[in-house]
Amino acid sequence: MSENNTIVVEIQYLPGLEFWTCYEKFETVLLEKHEHFQKQTYRNRCQILTAQGVDSLIVPVLDGRSKNKTLIKDSKIDYRQPWIKRHWGAIDAAYRKAPFFEYFEEKFRKIYEGKPDFLYDLNTQMLTVCQDFLRVSNKFKETEVYEEAYEMPLVDARDLISPKIDPQERGFYQPVPYRQNFGEQFFPNLSILDLLFCQGNKARSILKASMKNTSTENTLTV
Repeated sequence: MSENNTIVVEIQYLPGLEFWTCYEKFETVLLEKHEHFQKQTYRNRCQILTAQGVDSLIVPVLDGRSKNKTLIKDSKIDYRQPWIKRHWGAIDAAYRKAPFFEYFEEKFRKIYEGKPDFLYDLNTQMLTVCQDFLRVSNKFKETEVYEEAYEMPLVDARDLISPKIDPQERGFYQPVPYRQNFGEQFFPNLSILDLLFCQGNKARSILKASMKNTSTENTLTV
């Protein structure tokens, strides 16, 4: 694996466009498999656009409130909560009338119906489907052990793509407006679902246009 064009990042649930601009920018995307699960991050949440505005969809995990730390690869999904009904219901209501919903919905729906036990597996399956729809080769690899820090030229972007930090404060993503499903206001950095359902085969070109033309060092500025 060449490190001069590799980024390491935490795995995310149906990630936003910022995550995917990193995917476009780097030859290899190294997914952190051996970190501890962290709450209130994109590891188990995504954002979609509904008629009422931006909605956050959160995958509940077992022991998510426990003080005992669980590795992300061992974090089990809590199916005692009807989260699938909530997520798919929100996605269907938001995008059923979007131009490309009917082309993509089945594969996403089947993943939910399969009920993966672990959050990491759910996220991996979603990423694989998204790669197929974007018509890109597989750039994902997984970490073999946990490293406290990585040195340049490998770019350590773990915890930089955060719902608590405005994407404009980082060097990965510059919003390129596209037609969304509701209203005239453009909402940037939503889940890749929004771009796929609304733009279909134009999604890849929009992602490429959304990459910030910055140096590798600048991508580490928070």
